[in-house]
Amino acid sequence: MMFTLEEAIRKRILNLIEERNLTINKVSTSSGLPHTTLLSFMNKETHNPRIATLLHICEAFGISLKEFFDDKLFKDVRDE
Repeated sequence: MMFTLEEAIRKRILNLIEERNLTINKVSTSSGLPHTTLLSFMNKETHNPRIATLLHICEAFGISLKEFFDDKLFKDVRDE
């Protein structure tokens, strides 16, 4: 299945949340991001998170940006 980059990022975050039995609130707390920042992106109210925001999210999951993007979801992403 082909996703936009934004959709793939959202799906990857949701997959990691599910795999680690976390919540959006726990991820935002662990990442140091305001809850509303992550929630707004996940609810499609904001688009295309900054790379620094993704870095904080990755830190909450204990993975690198490389590990985050090293997923089949990003194999065939398309532009909006």
